[in-house]
Amino acid sequence: MSKRIGLLSCLLAAALCPSWAAAQVNYKSTMPDGKVIYGDKPVAGAAKVDQIKPATTQGITPSSTKEAGVLSDLERSRENREAKGNRLRAAEQAVTRAEAALAAGKEPLPGEHIGTAGGGQRLTEAYFERQKQLEADLARARTDLANARADR
Repeated sequence: MSKRIGLLSCLLAAALCPSWAAAQVNYKSTMPDGKVIYGDKPVAGAAKVDQIKPATTQGITPSSTKEAGVLSDLERSRENREAKGNRLRAAEQAVTRAEAALAAGKEPLPGEHIGTAGGGQRLTEAYFERQKQLEADLARARTDLANARADR
């Protein structure tokens, strides 16, 4: 248990002190036979030793204009896809509502009956106009749905 705590505290200290890692210098030692050895100390007997200081940046670097442009393109593309998806869902719901209204509208409303001379009843023109309007609403909703599916 104490080993884990010690290890975690060392890792935490290393993470909180990035200046230690930034100060590190590495060496590239080229041996006489052409073999290359990298290390934190130059190798004795090396034909050539190059000092390598890693390029470190502190903090977050701002994005370039190209990256910002790509990001805004991706954002616009996502918003466009979401808008098309929302339009498709709304069109599907409109079709469902129009079908339900047409089914519920088959029953005549009060005032859409007329008495006949024989004592029966018949439907008025208002009933048939209402049916035409409900069917037109359903046809419009289906057209909007087809357009939304084609646009997607």
